[in-house]
Amino acid sequence: MRTEEEMYKLILHIAKEDERIRAVYMNGSRTNPNVPKDIFQDYDVVYVVTSTRDFIEDKSWIDHFGERLFMQYPDEHPDCPSDKENFYGWLMQFKDGNRIDLHVESIFHARENILKDKLCVILLDKDNMLPEISAPTDKDYRVKRPSEKQYLCTCNEFWWCLNNVAKGLWREEIPYVQDMLNFHVRKQVENMLSWKVGIETDFSVSVGKSGKYMYCWLPEEEWKMYLSTYCGGNTKECWNAVFRMCDLFEKAAVFVGEKLGYEYHDEEGRNCRSFLEHVKELSFDAAEIY
Repeated sequence: MRTEEEMYKLILHIAKEDERIRAVYMNGSRTNPNVPKDIFQDYDVVYVVTSTRDFIEDKSWIDHFGERLFMQYPDEHPDCPSDKENFYGWLMQFKDGNRIDLHVESIFHARENILKDKLCVILLDKDNMLPEISAPTDKDYRVKRPSEKQYLCTCNEFWWCLNNVAKGLWREEIPYVQDMLNFHVRKQVENMLSWKVGIETDFSVSVGKSGKYMYCWLPEEEWKMYLSTYCGGNTKECWNAVFRMCDLFEKAAVFVGEKLGYEYHDEEGRNCRSFLEHVKELSFDAAEIY
């Protein structure tokens, strides 16, 4: 596996040898001083170029980065809007284990947008055309203090969506249940736990994508309980996960509400739990819910 030093040398060498490439910058996890380094970190590289079209039409130039195992063209996906004249990318996994998420960007687009991402680091600027940027920081990705409306809507969304989970479990529609749990209900748990972390750190940290770094600040027991809310493909396991979610969410919601001065509507939670418990015991051939 090529070392970080070797990869940086390669990235810059290609840029220096190609007159169409006028600048290079990086962003992502490798520029974030608060992200632990590991062997799976990719290189998020942007080449600022005179024209993106040349690079798109003749893709042989990316062969210089090494032998690829597989790759993706995200801007070619029919469901993803793209602006190929200004920004285009290749996601490349190499046979030696390294990965580069490479983009070419027009000069105009780079000048207009580079300051929007505070994790950018300029590696090369042949014409001194890019604006001066500050040292990289994950400030934009840190947990934000929720407004009272955000807090209340998160609570309501959590309890309401469990209604859908309950009917899905009664019907034994596990794919639907998993979708509701992981793409709707879990996001509310993640929000609430993130706000708890924010309160305890004065909103000075990022918990990472999908809350993957919450374990750094949550008590070990609480983190293990959160992990236990992930369930498999049978209804009993899903029901157990649902009630663990309820316990975890309510405890965090009460904490966040008290610390921020927001009123937690405990009646909503009690009524939802009662409904869940009732549906759990409801016979499969029931003609009525109540």
